[in-house]
Amino acid sequence: MAPSAKVQDGGWGWAIVVASFMAQLLAYGSPQSVGVLYPEWLHAFQESKGMTAWVGSLVAGVGLIASPVCSACVDNFGARPVTIFSGVMVAGGLMLSAFAPNVQFLIFSYGIVVGLGCGLVYAATLTITCQYFDKRRGLALGIVTTGTSVGAFIYATAQNELIELYGLDGCLLIISAVALNLMACAGFMRPLNMPGYYLKQKAALERNTEEQLFEKPPLDDLKIHTGSTTTTPEKPLTVKDLLITIDAKDLARQREKKKSSIVAELAIMKVIKKKQQSYIKYVHSMYEILQDQAMVAFCIAVFLFSLGAFPPVLFIEDVAQSEGLIEEVSLIPLVSIGAIATCVGKLVLGVLVDIRWINSIYLYAFTMFAGGVALLLIPVTETYLGLQVLSAILGFFSGNWSLTSYITTKIVGLDRLTQAHGILMFFGGFGIMLGPPVVGWFFDWTQSYDLAFYFSGGCVVLGALILFLLTLPCWNRKRSENDRPDVHYTSNCDKVASVA
Repeated sequence: MAPSAKVQDGGWGWAIVVASFMAQLLAYGSPQSVGVLYPEWLHAFQESKGMTAWVGSLVAGVGLIASPVCSACVDNFGARPVTIFSGVMVAGGLMLSAFAPNVQFLIFSYGIVVGLGCGLVYAATLTITCQYFDKRRGLALGIVTTGTSVGAFIYATAQNELIELYGLDGCLLIISAVALNLMACAGFMRPLNMPGYYLKQKAALERNTEEQLFEKPPLDDLKIHTGSTTTTPEKPLTVKDLLITIDAKDLARQREKKKSSIVAELAIMKVIKKKQQSYIKYVHSMYEILQDQAMVAFCIAVFLFSLGAFPPVLFIEDVAQSEGLIEEVSLIPLVSIGAIATCVGKLVLGVLVDIRWINSIYLYAFTMFAGGVALLLIPVTETYLGLQVLSAILGFFSGNWSLTSYITTKIVGLDRLTQAHGILMFFGGFGIMLGPPVVGWFFDWTQSYDLAFYFSGGCVVLGALILFLLTLPCWNRKRSENDRPDVHYTSNCDKVASVA
């Protein structure tokens, strides 16, 4: 069933936007403001900063690395069932985290379970939004994706107050109860297209029905009975005749089974061969994508940016307390300031990238360089106001994450967007997973955050320089300097679902 023009770009689609916005807010609110929980976990479990940092890094990185699996679940089962299941995962993971006996259990309950649930929510909300919008898809996706930043802003303050009132365990239990509202958000996600799993079930049911209709009836049912009441005596069968009849029936059954098994084996071999060809084609396509110098530079830049720019989200509150700039988390935490700045950055950078004379790759490199400079200034900041300003600057330029799909389309084209963006998200997720533990290990080694943030800022600045130098026009042999293909967002929801 194809989506009608009346349904798209309005109507119930705005209810989908509101539901998806709230779903991302409820799912990503706590993970995006995990920096408020980090000092509490350090005090409760008395583990090293490097070990405890794995909790925050996994909850952010697992969803990105598992994005192909999450997209496949949405394609097969639909956005509504996946969102309901993700609500159970997020709420269950938060509830288990309230009873965590050690950091290792917290890594599983909060890092992996909640992280996978968030990845499922992200894929489901973006897919269902793209199905309901065509011309206004950019606006709809922009509204939906700001749910993560708004959630981080609200949850940072809310978790701080809940910890003061009910303690860390009570805070996590209340947030897990609130996360169950993801199931209510899923109720609004009315599908336009029947998911793949239900199409397969429907096809199998129709096939079985056809087989029953065209099944050959038994010979006894085809006999014509006359109205004569006279019966002819039947000759009784001997034991020898019965044995011959039974052997003939068994032989016929064996032949039918053998024939059907041969047909089944041939069908299985055909499917396996087809799958192997598709896998070979997919690997070859990935190899061709990684042959593009600009794409390789962009992957390296995203990895280094994720490695260096994500740790402040987790450590910035502990930095303020460790340096004695503030005794406890303020009413408006630094994480909230960074989150609202990220929301503004997404919108502003999204407007700038649509300007014809602005090169999106160089714009991304500039945001990386500015963010790296902000990171390098954190160790020399001696006031809490300075940390607030740097958090706002870093949060604003971290909004460049919304440019990744645009730049990927510019580099490899729309046909390879799905595979290229999947590769890019893998590098980004890998960097997010490694960043906080590395920064924590630097602190455990030096008992100071200075060297850790110098390392983070250096990685981000290095990534900006690599992206800028490797995408200069002198390296471009395939396109001319002024050749900038127009980006037209596709209406094919399968590609956009994989990008999610």
